[in-house]
Amino acid sequence: MASWLTPLLREPARRFRLVNLRTGAVLAESVGAATDSETRRRGLLGRDAMPAGEALVIAPTNAIHTWFMRFDIDVAFVNRDGRVLKVRHKMPPWRMFAALRAFAAVEVPAGVLASSATVAGDALALERR
Repeated sequence: MASWLTPLLREPARRFRLVNLRTGAVLAESVGAATDSETRRRGLLGRDAMPAGEALVIAPTNAIHTWFMRFDIDVAFVNRDGRVLKVRHKMPPWRMFAALRAFAAVEVPAGVLASSATVAGDALALERR
């Protein structure tokens, strides 16, 4: 699964932050990965909220749902290079969202993508902390 996620996959114990390369905005200070069947199925289910400063990258996937979730999230679908293909702001529970050419979904607390001015075409990167 060589991609912009490679550093996170090679060093899962290391902490990474998620950055928008165009704006320099930090989207998250802590990035988790859901890259196997079990963690992709679980995602954010069972949580009461997504703490500020966190992100979850689900890969590989080109579609997500928020069934049974208890809070809104922002979602950015990205390609293998981390380029944002599609953005959804404040996605409420009980919805589906997809981007056919996507490699991964980046989930962050609602409002983060707007406050960081993240839009389709931006490149996201992982930086070691």
